[in-house]
Parts: sequence; structure tokens; C-alpha cells
Amino acid sequence: MTSSRPDPVRYPVTDPVAAGRPAPEVVRTASSPVTSGLARVMDDLVRIPGTRYRMGLDPVIGLVPVVGDALGTVVAAAVLAEAIRNRVPVHILFRMGWNYLVDAVLGVIPFVGDVADAAHKATSKNLRLVDRTIAEGRRVDTDARGYLLRAVGAVGLMLLVLIGMAGLALWGLLRVIGLL
Repeated sequence: MTSSRPDPVRYPVTDPVAAGRPAPEVVRTASSPVTSGLARVMDDLVRIPGTRYRMGLDPVIGLVPVVGDALGTVVAAAVLAEAIRNRVPVHILFRMGWNYLVDAVLGVIPFVGDVADAAHKATSKNLRLVDRTIAEGRRVDTDARGYLLRAVGAVGLMLLVLIGMAGLALWGLLRVIGLL
């Protein structure tokens, strides 16, 4: 029995654009495994025995004053970069920034903030927000430069707010202990 369809053309694995063919359209349906893994490790690594509640390394690492905040910032940057790479609308980036802002405010309170951080799980919330936005097909269809400028501006504004809050917290702490 013969087939009426021609054999598919097989191209060697090369850069399609360099070979004169259009680049294949990549359809994204979820965030990358790297950011999903980071969110799981930071927020949902182990189940607390006797409960349905899961906890990650974020509140544990948060007990170490500078290291915990730095690692949390790196993971937040990875999730924000994932959102920007998938051209998530800027208003979604601001919602993600709000989650990180709440996380930062909670983290200012020693020990109590780490417990609240375990309950808030900003990284997992933001990754679910990115996944839902991608799954719904809500992408920005503007030119790359204009979107990148707005996205970087939004992230920069969020960073300024976080840095300002950190400065106020440091000022308040120094005031309380009598160094100012």
C-alpha cells in the first residue's frame, strides 16, 4: 500500500534563520522547569508531618540576615525574568511586584516575618500568576524594545520602592537602638 503524502522534508539540525527558513514559533504553555523548581524548593519543598502544609527553604534561609534576603532576591529576579521573557503584561508585573513587596514587609519583622513568609509564599504565587497568564494567552504583542523598556521600568520602580523601604527599616532600627 502506498501513501499519497510525500515524505516529510528533513533538515539537518541548524539555525533555521541562517538556513533561510523562518524561525519556528515556540508556543509556551507554562514557566520553565528551572523557575518551577526554584519556586518548589523555596516554598514547597517538604510537607510538615501531620498536616497538608508544605514549607520550603525560603523561611529557613531567611533566618540568616543577609544571605536569606540575597537568595530570595535572586529567585524573585528569575521569576520576573521568566515573566518578561514570556512578555507578560506590565500590569501583571506590578502584581508580582506587590507580592514581593508584601513579602519584604513581612520579612522585616525578625522571626515573626519568617513565619509569615512561610505562609505568604510570594515566589509560588508569582509563578502561578505567570503560568496562568501564559496559559490564557495574555501576551504583549508590541515591539520588543517598547515592551522591554516598560517592563524594565516597572521592575526598576519596584526595586526603588523596596530599596526605599529597606532604608526606612534600617533608619528605624538604628533609631530604636540609639545610634541615630
